[in-house]
Amino acid sequence: MAARRIPRSPGPAAPSGGPAIVLVDPQLGENIGMVARAMLNCGLGDLRLVRPRDGWPSDSARAASAGADKVLEAAKLFDTTAQAVVGLDLVYAATVRQRDMIKPTLTPNRAAAEMRRHAAEGGFPGFLFGPEAGGLGNDDLTLADAIVTVPLNPEFGSLNLAQAVMIVGYEWFQAGDAAAQTRIAPAGRRPATKGELMGLFEHLERELDASGFLHVKEKRPIMVRNLRNLLQRAGLTEQEVRTLRGVIKSLTTRRKGS
Repeated sequence: MAARRIPRSPGPAAPSGGPAIVLVDPQLGENIGMVARAMLNCGLGDLRLVRPRDGWPSDSARAASAGADKVLEAAKLFDTTAQAVVGLDLVYAATVRQRDMIKPTLTPNRAAAEMRRHAAEGGFPGFLFGPEAGGLGNDDLTLADAIVTVPLNPEFGSLNLAQAVMIVGYEWFQAGDAAAQTRIAPAGRRPATKGELMGLFEHLERELDASGFLHVKEKRPIMVRNLRNLLQRAGLTEQEVRTLRGVIKSLTTRRKGS
């Protein structure tokens, strides 16, 4: 499904640089508005909303944005997290829950520096944030390359959604142009986008279903998440994704023809 863009009113365009901010299942329009305010403070303009609970557009979001209308007007609406990260090729998930997944864990400062370097090389990064009450679920975390955790008081590390976005946005803004020594990646070495990775995941899972490897219904979700995490950690390029899909096709074609 294509993203649904909110109609824009006349006025200056939202900032175009910087990582995308993806909010999964945000609950209150006021919180989305405060996120937009934090984003505009830090020069960010790519806001992506996945299933906002109270619907969209939102008058309460506009009221809480304190004038950051341009970010709200440019926001895009999605039905799934996987759709929202299509086109991105580096995604960091802001969460305190790793849920037994093996992923690198970064501070916001380190994450912002790495994203600056990635963007300077022509990449498309983004941050993923979960709903206010429960945070990101396992299936959302499998789409992330790393976890971002804010080092705070271990006895009370609770942040609201806008505060979390403000922290990573501030670190991005402060990183400035120090990492902007642009290098062009060699041919065939472009990092795979999340859309390309999702194509690989779904291709592999279809064939594993057909072969019977994922036949145990109760274990299938865990096995799928483990496989997706394994492939995420590999840091695959676009060429490598195409090669792996060719391998899967070759193996399954040979099996079906036997």
